[in-house]
Amino acid sequence: MNSSLSPSFTALNGESEAQSHGHMLQQACNVLRTESAGLQAMIAALESAGPDAADGLGPAFVAAVEHILSGHMRVVVTGIGKSGHIGRKIQATLASTGTPSIFVHPAEASHGDLGMLQKGDAVLAISNSGETAELADIISHTRRFGLLLIAMTSRMDSTLARTADIVLPLPRAPEACPIGLAPTTSSTMQLALGDALAIVLLQRRGFNANDFGVFHPGGRLGTQLRRVHELMHYGKRMPLGHPAMPLRQVIMEMTRKTFGCMGVVDESNRLIGLITDRDLRLALEQDLENTCAADIMNPAPQTIGPDVLAAEALRIMNDRPRPISSIFALDEEGHPVGIVHLHDLLRAGVA
Repeated sequence: MNSSLSPSFTALNGESEAQSHGHMLQQACNVLRTESAGLQAMIAALESAGPDAADGLGPAFVAAVEHILSGHMRVVVTGIGKSGHIGRKIQATLASTGTPSIFVHPAEASHGDLGMLQKGDAVLAISNSGETAELADIISHTRRFGLLLIAMTSRMDSTLARTADIVLPLPRAPEACPIGLAPTTSSTMQLALGDALAIVLLQRRGFNANDFGVFHPGGRLGTQLRRVHELMHYGKRMPLGHPAMPLRQVIMEMTRKTFGCMGVVDESNRLIGLITDRDLRLALEQDLENTCAADIMNPAPQTIGPDVLAAEALRIMNDRPRPISSIFALDEEGHPVGIVHLHDLLRAGVA
């Protein structure tokens, strides 16, 4: 923080600096409390919908989910101003969690982008007041071509609500803005309800981490969804030996392969043990010629499958009284198919 700011920036109406800071923090907390109250009102509206309820947020939410799923519909999200910004985020969340979707700006729709709407689409129109003039052409288009229109609005008596097939009514809640004009609570509720819609659709589709990884191949999210088989070392890169291997040969194998360990396999190439640098240090006082791998190996080493998430492999390696630096990946029959080192995970950006 720049300490050279003049006192007028840190104190108001004769307040001390400490009083001013406390006042600012209290104002911030009041904003969060007001918006939180709006979310709680929305939760109450969803929870109060019993099985016999005919209207309200709960039944409308269920209807929206069922229509989108039953028709395998693409969701076209639209809105302008703050509702438009929220709409873009909702559309991005829908798309990344398995629900085909696009965002259409209402102004652009009136100048050719209505052609982006297709038969069978569901249009999610977001407007707190429900009287946004810029939505008129999209609304008319849905009525003309029989597209499902889902409205998200706080005004059930609005033009948008009266026209829509399904209305997701937002509870009336005060804005956190002290003059009651800047969209704050209302936009927070829109965003949260959009998230709820996307995640319920995700769960109903059975969308899983594998599917999520397909849509998020880049960035840190993509890295977290990489699998062990994408990072592990195969074939002759694996440090392996047999139970009767003399300790001197064990040391040579571990030195050549540089993983800090060696897997011990039986005649069927199944992993039956593991020797680490620590095991070697404890065995150095023994007869190097007559001590063999079976004498010092751990007969129950920690292993993983090649399709485990790299992030999960890192957790397994660290979530131990004594963390490990390398781990073998085994197939279903217990054969080692690869080995991954902590450094492989770090280079990939998993940690």
